Amino acid sequence: MAELHDTTEQYLETVLGLEEEGITPLRARLVERLGVSAPSVSQTVSRLEEDGYLVVGDDRVITLTSAGRELATGVVRKHRLAERLLRDVIGLEWSKIHHEACRWEHAISDEVEQKLVELLDDPGTCPHGNPIPGSTNLPDQSRAVPLTEAPEGPISVVRISEQLETDDEAMLLMEGAGFVPGRDAEVKGHDPDGVRVIGAVADALLPPHVAELTYVVPR
Repeated sequence: MAELHDTTEQYLETVLGLEEEGITPLRARLVERLGVSAPSVSQTVSRLEEDGYLVVGDDRVITLTSAGRELATGVVRKHRLAERLLRDVIGLEWSKIHHEACRWEHAISDEVEQKLVELLDDPGTCPHGNPIPGSTNLPDQSRAVPLTEAPEGPISVVRISEQLETDDEAMLLMEGAGFVPGRDAEVKGHDPDGVRVIGAVADALLPPHVAELTYVVPR
């Protein structure tokens, strides 16, 4: 039963994440994000629809119901608070906190969640720059654009996509360059092989699939 519960939360969390990034939630996107087969996704989505957590429209777009959104928002909130705890208090490497928080998010009670909010002073974002639902300190990220669209010159790194957080190679590359949310950096140029940047620690060439999932604000 615990595994079934975790799967439910994982799917709903992924749908919410797609919405956050302005990506239309479709079964195909879930296949990409979750790394599971199309038949498996279809079966789970059908179950979640029967359970009243989501609706699949005639256009195949997946929409969360109020119950599904409430559950997804709660899981995302606990996940991102756990990431803050792991990074800011425990000191786990930035590139590792997403995977570890995935193990924690399902075990955090509402009481512990409130204690985390108090301990961490109600943070507005996770260490990857993604907003923590329900925080009173949510930042304005309306000026953020994908790194692929940023002009040459100084920038501030704002956030990275949840999808990128599962790419260990990309995370290590960005961490090594100091090209992480909350840091200032610089765009040196756009090449077919990616975007050349100067991070807080080192220069780096971020491949197109990394650059398009990284959001920055030109300064």
